[in-house]
Amino acid sequence: MSDALPLPLDVRLMNFTVSLLLTTLVLGCVAAGLWWVLRNPAFAIRSITLEGDTAHNSAASLRASVLPRLSGNFFTMDLDAARTAFQAAPWVRAAQVQRVFPDRLNVTLREHVPVALWGEGDNHLIDQQGDVFEASAPDGDSADMPRLAGPQGQSALVLSAYRTLAAALAPARMRLRGLELTPRGSWRAELGGGGLVELGRGTPEELATRLAPFVATVGEVAARHQRNPQDIESADLRHTTGYALRLRGVTTVSAEERAKSGAGSAPARRGQR
Repeated sequence: MSDALPLPLDVRLMNFTVSLLLTTLVLGCVAAGLWWVLRNPAFAIRSITLEGDTAHNSAASLRASVLPRLSGNFFTMDLDAARTAFQAAPWVRAAQVQRVFPDRLNVTLREHVPVALWGEGDNHLIDQQGDVFEASAPDGDSADMPRLAGPQGQSALVLSAYRTLAAALAPARMRLRGLELTPRGSWRAELGGGGLVELGRGTPEELATRLAPFVATVGEVAARHQRNPQDIESADLRHTTGYALRLRGVTTVSAEERAKSGAGSAPARRGQR
């Protein structure tokens, strides 16, 4: 059996041209179909379903504020950009965005849970994870929240120290109302009665160890002067052999000497460890 003769050049060129035209036609149809899908108003986002935490944001307000910031339709919308837009709303910690065919977004929100005020003013709060977020504390809640402060980026450390020290003060029935980490790395606490306690430097665990002798003895020291821990004006725990303590209304100088010197508050007193 003899081999088939090769096709003439003009026939091969014609076959190639036909194949090319068919391929171009198919690709053109596919492109036109994609263009129709991407531009068809039937696939525009028409509704947003909100789930999860919406205690501080109403569904209507979120839709009104976020929807104008979204671009694209069901197929072209950037879900990462949509998630960022929802997370920019006050109180929103995280958002999960999913497409629901043919024209809906399903959004699940998780809000910050505030545990403390941060810095000065009432428009910055710390959540349970130690993250600072900008929002106004609900009416009445700010009075019950501790106030924490520290350098930028240290909010989680300050919150951890607050929790550790609040637990350390509990046996003496003293409440920790505030805690500050200074730019130099020293800690300063405010008690429920307004007294200030200088704690010095250290980790939260080291501060709790330093605080333990103070908690164990301050009630007895205050009782000697007919006072209680709520009467603490200031305390300094940076000493190695004890602590300096100032109680409201307690002084070691006579009234005449105090009048001459102009002293209006009690001097530091030391409680031995």
